Amino acid sequence: MRQGEIWVNNQLAGILTEDDNGYHFSYQEKYLEQDNAIAVSLTLPLQKEPFHSENLFPFFDGLIPEGWLLDIAHKNWKINPRDRMGLLLTTCRDCIGNISVISK
Repeated sequence: MRQGEIWVNNQLAGILTEDDNGYHFSYQEKYLEQDNAIAVSLTLPLQKEPFHSENLFPFFDGLIPEGWLLDIAHKNWKINPRDRMGLLLTTCRDCIGNISVISK
């Protein structure tokens, strides 16, 4: 099982988990209680119930580098390009925009 903390505007918003049953994302209760909480994406609206998917959620998959940046990640960290969770946890600590993914 692998997990990553999902940060929005430098606030811990939720936890993304990969296990034998697929992928799960859940918002932190403390984050949901904030007046200024914003959703990670339109496809992952603010809610207490966790989200489940057999594949990596498209929003998170879209954060992973492509092209020559993906080649660099593959060569430098020896990560299989098909290991989407591994790439996300390794390369998305400082993404463009307000989202960060930090390996837990």
